[in-house]
Amino acid sequence: MAHIPAATLGNKNKKHFLGVPAPLGYVAGVGRGATGFTTRSDIGPARDANDVSDDRHAPPAAKRKKKEEEEEDDEDLNDSNYDEFSGYSGSLFSKDPYDKDDAEADAIYESIDKRMDEKRKEYREKRLKEDLERYRQERPKIQQQFSDLKRNLIAVSEDEWANLPEVGDSRNKKQRNPRAEKFTPLPDSVLSRNLGGDSTTAIDGRSGLASMIPGVATPGMLTPSGDLDLRKIGQARNTLMNVKLSQVSDSVAGQTVVDPKGYLTDLQSMIPTYGGDINDIKKARMLLKSVRETNPYHPPAWIASARLEEVTGKLQMARNLIMRGCEQNPQSEDLWLEAARLQPPDTAKGVIAQAARRIPTSVRIWIKAADLETEPKAKRRVFRKALEHIPNSVRLWKAAVEMENPEDAKILLSRAVECCGTSVELWLALARLETYENARKVLNKAREKIPTDRQIWTTAAKLEEANGNIHMVEKIIDRALSSLSANGVEINRDQWLQEAIEAEKSGAIKCCQAIVRAVIATGIDEEDRKQTWIDDAENCAKEGAYECARAVYGFALSEFPSKKSIWLRAAYFEKNHGTRESLETLLQKAVAHCPQSEVLWLMGAKSKWLAGDVPAARGILSLAFQANPNSEDIWLAAVKLESENAEYERARRLLAKARASAPTPRVMMKSAKLEWALNNLDEALSLLDDAVKVFPEYAKLWMMKGQIEEQKDMLEQAAESYNGGLKRCPNSIPLWLLLAALEEKRNLLTKARSVLERGRLKNPKNALLWLAAIRIEIRAGMKDMANTLMARALQDCPNAGELWAESIFLEARPQRKTKSVDALKKCEHDPHVLLAVSKLFWSERKLQKCRDWFNRTIKIDPDFGDAWAYFYKFEQQHGTEQQQHELIERCNAAEPKHGEEWCKVSKDIANWCFKTEEVLKAVVRNLPTPI
Repeated sequence: MAHIPAATLGNKNKKHFLGVPAPLGYVAGVGRGATGFTTRSDIGPARDANDVSDDRHAPPAAKRKKKEEEEEDDEDLNDSNYDEFSGYSGSLFSKDPYDKDDAEADAIYESIDKRMDEKRKEYREKRLKEDLERYRQERPKIQQQFSDLKRNLIAVSEDEWANLPEVGDSRNKKQRNPRAEKFTPLPDSVLSRNLGGDSTTAIDGRSGLASMIPGVATPGMLTPSGDLDLRKIGQARNTLMNVKLSQVSDSVAGQTVVDPKGYLTDLQSMIPTYGGDINDIKKARMLLKSVRETNPYHPPAWIASARLEEVTGKLQMARNLIMRGCEQNPQSEDLWLEAARLQPPDTAKGVIAQAARRIPTSVRIWIKAADLETEPKAKRRVFRKALEHIPNSVRLWKAAVEMENPEDAKILLSRAVECCGTSVELWLALARLETYENARKVLNKAREKIPTDRQIWTTAAKLEEANGNIHMVEKIIDRALSSLSANGVEINRDQWLQEAIEAEKSGAIKCCQAIVRAVIATGIDEEDRKQTWIDDAENCAKEGAYECARAVYGFALSEFPSKKSIWLRAAYFEKNHGTRESLETLLQKAVAHCPQSEVLWLMGAKSKWLAGDVPAARGILSLAFQANPNSEDIWLAAVKLESENAEYERARRLLAKARASAPTPRVMMKSAKLEWALNNLDEALSLLDDAVKVFPEYAKLWMMKGQIEEQKDMLEQAAESYNGGLKRCPNSIPLWLLLAALEEKRNLLTKARSVLERGRLKNPKNALLWLAAIRIEIRAGMKDMANTLMARALQDCPNAGELWAESIFLEARPQRKTKSVDALKKCEHDPHVLLAVSKLFWSERKLQKCRDWFNRTIKIDPDFGDAWAYFYKFEQQHGTEQQQHELIERCNAAEPKHGEEWCKVSKDIANWCFKTEEVLKAVVRNLPTPI
């Protein structure tokens, strides 16, 4: 095998396309499915065109080379190398020949472009015209801006043209008058020399600086040494200012006119300041000017322009603008009123007088003219002048009448009702000023002129009532309704009721009652009458119209005499807003129509009893027995009446009859309680033993039995009674609490905890049982255990106000406020939480806040006795006797029955005869002051 040189082998393996130019349109890798991508070299460097080039520190040779390259680029980019189709870069096909096909294609494209250009020509020209017009409106030529001023030059006379100053007159006036006195301010450099401790304080009179100060060059003004002492000048200036301020600080009468201390402050406050952007002001001023020039007959544009200048502090410009607006729009009363407002008082009178001449029928302008006058005589003169021009203006007549005395007012009103015959107010005002006979005539004329107004009729009824003609009141109201209906006026029931309320407030009681009786049944369906009338009475009572409410109840009871609910509402109304006599009269009628209603009988008996008439109360109860035999409430009311009046034997006999005829648990309990209160413990226990056998499900019997045994120190028997009661009444929370307290009293804490735990199992989510367990731990000194129980309790009862109130004072003092906020979020309207917050403010000595929160507490729950007790103790320490007395009266009216501290006293058998005030004072004695 022949030897083949290596070079020959290399030429054989060499590809034929290496070193050969790529064919036209060749893209590398496109046959293999590759896609193109962009690199940094394609889009250029990541540098802004204005950035400094990286070669700023390059050597001079490189800089020269780059400069030559830039020059070559500039030569390539000149106009000779520009191609319309390809630009400066040259065409990609510049080397190819331009043949016939290319020319034909270019001709086709050119024809298409021309066609498309013709289609868009009309739209393009229209768009160009609109843009040009918009541009001219936004940026008008100077010639257009001054066109209106040029037109006004027609009115300039030859003399005015001749008197026009030359261009440089005002500018060069001082230069043309060399004799004018010149004042040059003292340089700061001279004053700055005085800042140092040892620097000079005088100016040499012979120096050039002395000549800058007027009067210094005068020999008489120089000091003996020839120097001017600047310090003495400053002291003299301050002394002179103090003298001037002292001279004007007090008037002859001794009243201060100028406050020297606030002098500069007052001056600063006189300068109007505007906090907005100055560009916004300029823009607003330009826009308003454009509006004024576009439509000078638009008054709001002038008013807005003047107010803009007023806000920015240019008051004189505002006045000038508004007066120009008045010249353009002399019939605009808004412009004249604005001009009068902007002018000082003396000038404003002239402006408003001119306005009155231009618009003599403007009521507002005449009233403004009267307001500008200070003397009543001048005001009356203005009003009378105004009425000559506008005799039918009710507003002017009313204003004029108010300025006159009664006799002159009567004359004016008689003329006013002739000019303004349809004004009800003027007729009524005239009727009030006239005598009774004349007033009747005036009202009759008014009814003829205005047959559709109800106020004239009601005024006539009030007039008759005021003069003692009570029998005429009802007739007038009936005629009013028939006359108004005949004249097509709708009888609006609500409006007439409101008219009745107004009549009562004016003292016309018979009139208001007549109106109520006349319209109360108007426009109501048969089935809605009862509820509607009850709502009407309540609304009248809310507005303080008690006679109207009484009239509504009276009418309702006449229609529904056997409805117990209406009688009860009427009775409660009389109890709250009436007298004892009115209440008793009503109750007598009530029991006559509803004899089976025990509540009405009891209310009557209680009213007599509170008035001290015990025999009358007994008589009412005996009648109640006849109407309601074997009624438990009446039996117990009779027992209470006798026991409260120390008639214990009568009470015992009544209870014995009740047990024989109506043996109920309450009768048994009241029997045992009477014996317990009279300290007959054995008799009471005997009654309770019999009672629990007959009524074992009544928990109060077991509770009383255990408490009496505790009082006799029979603790074992008491525990057995409580346990026996819990077997029968496991849901009685007071029984669980009494048993736990008994075990704690016997020093059996573990057993007490067990009792409460069993109670919580029987009665889950009960806040009182949790609270008792927490307090046992607190009394035992187990603060940590109490906090743990409190956390569990709040998880079990998250909305229990008793627990949240207790938790506030379990915290340390710094954390109490935060805890109170959490409590209020959870129980916003709970009286226990509100009371705890009140006590918290009390402990912090925030007395006014404490009083406010106490008031809020008793308003939310007036039956919560603890709040009344703490409030009264607070008033004893920090209030007045008047406040204490008012609080006692409010508490007596509320008659609270509940509350932990309250019930400890009120339920104590030793205090069984205590009234509300006595219970309150007894509770306060045992209350601690919050700390």
